[in-house]
Amino acid sequence: MALSVTDLRVYYQTLRGEVKALDGVTFSVADGEIMGLAGESGSGKSTLAKSLIRLDGRMRHAGGTVELDGRTLPIADDRAMDEFRFREVSLIPQYSMSALNPTRKIGKMVGELLAARGVPGGTAELERRLELVGLSKDVLGRYPIELSGGMKQRVVMVVSTLLNPSLLIADEVTSALDVSSQKAVATTLLGFRDHGLVTSMMVVTHDISLVYQIADTILVMYAGRLAEKAPAEVLVTAPRHPYTRQLVSALPEVGVRYEDRRLAGIPGNPPSLLNPPGGCRFRDRCPVAFEQCAEQPPFAEVAPGHLVACWKAE
Repeated sequence: MALSVTDLRVYYQTLRGEVKALDGVTFSVADGEIMGLAGESGSGKSTLAKSLIRLDGRMRHAGGTVELDGRTLPIADDRAMDEFRFREVSLIPQYSMSALNPTRKIGKMVGELLAARGVPGGTAELERRLELVGLSKDVLGRYPIELSGGMKQRVVMVVSTLLNPSLLIADEVTSALDVSSQKAVATTLLGFRDHGLVTSMMVVTHDISLVYQIADTILVMYAGRLAEKAPAEVLVTAPRHPYTRQLVSALPEVGVRYEDRRLAGIPGNPPSLLNPPGGCRFRDRCPVAFEQCAEQPPFAEVAPGHLVACWKAE
């Protein structure tokens, strides 16, 4: 396995107490696998993504281990993670503009980033990768403000993969883009894997319909815990967890009119992670909850490659 996460727990300290953003997460990502990570806002998906590279100083590693290609990542130690960031595990941030220096032309900025990592600048390789994502080398002589949102996002994607990381994490990279730019970015992510520029990938999103087009598997999170993981086709067409079913049923279908099928959200709200309830955290919103849901169900395999945390998954 390229990535193995075991009982990972990550908390945030606030004035009101600790927020248990990740509470016992265990999963793996195989070599060559693109895994989509889905869930509504506050489910813990972005916390999980950032904890694997430790880019948020507010996080407290409360327990668990992360292994990448057989090596344990020191995710509790910000300085020790420098050895692994962008070389072994890299992140494409949600907002491209926050990752670009508005006072530097793209080419100069990339050169400075590589120098800071002790890597000699390779203009030919940089131009080749820009061409791979549909950008001309003229981009290197421009400032970020001269590029469209989609172009900026693709530049950041190139920068994030320049050192050929084993694991690439894409955190909501299409959320601020129009539909055509979303398609271009999704195609680019596939190209990174298919051209061998990265080994494995996690694509964080709230849009299952988008990640379904590029992911091999999809992992669904709810309230800091894992709900379901399955091959993308299986998860969308035959989900086992009630939360996943309601997420999928809320997706619009092409050619179906509102009069024929009304879209419905999930009633209620996620629980507070300051003092999360025991048992299944979805039970207060679940249409099939029963007495045993007061106990936490295991994240267990119900079919080959299909894992679910629900007492009624069978």
